[in-house]
Order: sequence, then C-alpha cells, then structure tokens
Amino acid sequence: MVEKMKTEKKKLLLYAHYYVPDTASTGQILRELAEGMLDKFDITVICVVPSYLGTVEEKYKTQKYYEENINGVKVLRIRVPEFSKANKFSRIKNILAYFFGAMAATFKLGEMDYVFSISQPPILGGLLGVWGKWMKRAKFIYNIQDFNPEQVMAVEYSKSKFVIGAMMFIDKFSCKRSNLIITVGRDLVETVHNRFKGKKVPKTVMINNWIDEKEIYPVETDHPKVSAFKKQYGLENKFVIMYSGNIGLYYDLENLLKVIEKFKPGTKTAGGQEVVFAFVGAGSVLDKLVMYKGVHHMDNVVFIPYQDKADLVYSLNSADVHWCVNAKGIKGVSCPSKYYGIAAASKSVLAVLEKNSEIRCIIEETKGGLCSEPGDYESVEQNIRWFIKNAGTGKIVEMGKRGRENLLQNLTRDVSVRKYSEEILSCEVKHENSTN
Repeated sequence: MVEKMKTEKKKLLLYAHYYVPDTASTGQILRELAEGMLDKFDITVICVVPSYLGTVEEKYKTQKYYEENINGVKVLRIRVPEFSKANKFSRIKNILAYFFGAMAATFKLGEMDYVFSISQPPILGGLLGVWGKWMKRAKFIYNIQDFNPEQVMAVEYSKSKFVIGAMMFIDKFSCKRSNLIITVGRDLVETVHNRFKGKKVPKTVMINNWIDEKEIYPVETDHPKVSAFKKQYGLENKFVIMYSGNIGLYYDLENLLKVIEKFKPGTKTAGGQEVVFAFVGAGSVLDKLVMYKGVHHMDNVVFIPYQDKADLVYSLNSADVHWCVNAKGIKGVSCPSKYYGIAAASKSVLAVLEKNSEIRCIIEETKGGLCSEPGDYESVEQNIRWFIKNAGTGKIVEMGKRGRENLLQNLTRDVSVRKYSEEILSCEVKHENSTN
C-alpha cells in the first residue's frame, strides 16, 4: 500500500482556452504537452468546445459541459457562443463565457496537486490559474506565451491608460501568486524582471516551444499530396513565399502586403519560375488583405484556408520560403511559434523580427534565413529580392537544412516536454516571490 502511494501520479489541472482539434497554435502545443507528461501526471484539461474559427458544431450545442478522453487526457469542454473575429463584442462575449464557465467547471473536479494555466485569454488566463490554485489548494504554474497589456500597447489595440493600468495590475497579481512562471523566450524572461524592476521577481524559467518533428518533416516537392495542394491553389511550378498561421493583429501584415505589391504579377526568378505569395490561415485582418489584393489587382497573391493538422506537413512543404513575422514592439511580449514548423520542414525563413528576440536569435545563430527589423520595409523588400535572385542556387535549401539540424538537436518536443515535467515537479511553495 505504501509503495502504491509512492508511485501514484500527481494530478494536474490544465486551463486551455483552445485544445485539439482546434487549430490554435497554443491548443496544439498544449495537446502535445499534456500527452507528453502523462507518464508523470494524471491530467485534466478545461477548455471550450471546438470553436477557434468562430463556429460551433451542432453536436456541441445541446449541453453546458462535454466530457471526453483524448489519448489518455481527460477533457472537460465548456459550451460557448459563436463569434466573429472581426466583431469585438462577440469575441469578448465568447471569451467571458469561457472564463466564467471554466471557473464553474473547476468545482466539477476533485483534488489537484498542480494547476497549469496559460496567458490566454489575455489577463483572464492568469486569473483562472489563481482561481484554480485557491480552489484546489494546489501549486500554480503560469505559462506565459504572450504578455499583456504589453501586446495590447504594441499594436495600440487600446490607448486607455486606465484599461492598460488595470490589465497590468491584474496580470502582475497573477504572476505574484504563481509558484512558477514558464516563458517561451529569453526576451520574455527579461520582461518578467522588467515588470518587477528586479525586486521580488517570481521564479521564472524559459522553455522553448516546439513542433513535433515526427509530424512535420521535409517532404519532396513531387510528393502526391504536395503536388495536389499546389495544383489546388495554383502554386504549380511557382516559387512560393508563404505565410502560414494566424492572420491577425500582431504581425503588421497589411504593411507587408504593400511591400509585396512592389513585386508585380509575372515577376520571375532567374530560372524562369513565377513568384507567388501564399497566405494560409485566417484571422481578424484577413478580409482587409483580401480587399487590398482585389483593389490593387495582385494576382500573384493567394489566400488559402487553414489546413487540417494532418495535412500541415504538405502545405508547409509546398513553399520555398516562409515568412516569420511580428509587429514592432512585440519583442519580449510574444514568440512566433510558427518558426518551429518552418524549421521542422527544413525551410528557409524570411523574418521580420526585432533584434534580440528569441526566434530572431535562433535564425541568426543558425544562419537559417534573412532578418529585417519590423517597420524597415526597404530591408524587407531587399530580402525578398535576395530570395528571388538566389532561387535554385542551393543557398536557400542550405538555410532550411541548418534550421532543421538545430531543431533536432535542441528544440524537439521530447526535450521541451521533459523540461516542463521537471520544472513542475520541482515547483515548491517556497519559490513564491523568490528571485530567479
């Protein structure tokens, strides 16, 4: 009996706004994290019914809660109203439904040893972790993927000093009550220290995000599914520069499209391939990009819907070069996880990222692409021209190979998940408000 108690798994509650099968990058990462830690923890996830794109399937509209078991992870889903990403009110209504629903759902669960919450939805994700800590008398691990209100300030989503001040107060409150903060970049660790001005800084560690390198890997361009994808969207025999991911507020895509406009339809590489710019995904600025394309007759720009996760390996491999971008002010605030998929597919990177940000550091250290500073559109244009000029020379392929080699050595799912397990298990109450 004593031996059985010693080997019993610790119970971990994970608050995740989105979870598989939703296509949100954090939902995919959390699924792989949860499944990867099942050898150490008995895990329950509280999340919304699948609804990342705004719609809810009929089968999730009849009950308030839905219980599922996905690959050994217990999932408790909350019904939320449908929304439009272009409508602020409907998005807020949807987010609040998750927040209050998750608080209530916490009472449906038994004892927990650990509560793990991410920084999404902004501010509320941290508060959910504090709530879970109090209700379950558990240790609280706060996984900060994006800092707010810093992110809101960077894109001027709100200029209200009261709103921004309140957001900062609340999220610092969540940080203070965490037993451990895990961020996803060196620059994000600095943000924690800057928030607290170096005094009574909560224990903070950095663990890189990842992609499952067994699911995303290099595929030959003549693979039947790659060929089918290219044919479906008019990418056959083209030099493809692709953006794949959330087409949202934090990437300055509207201004980058103006740079792309300088490359007129019919632009060709030295080898005679037409150049095409593909955007794969959806988000709040997609309609604006589509409208701009139409008004300016940019026939070399293609918009493609989100791909099923099983097909992502083929869409990523359909490109010759991938964008990895953030808007100015996002350094130390957010880390574009799309980079890991680009590297896993062994593709070169057209980066628009601030100096000393985590992903730009990795790209520069591995010489896996070309980097520009956000807002330096002349440099962005020059880098696009470099890729077009060097298409077919082997230089671009070698960039991608270096990125994948580094990923296999340092940024695999197994490496990061093991670090998460170790940090959570070593988390003690005495760490609260200690300096890292």
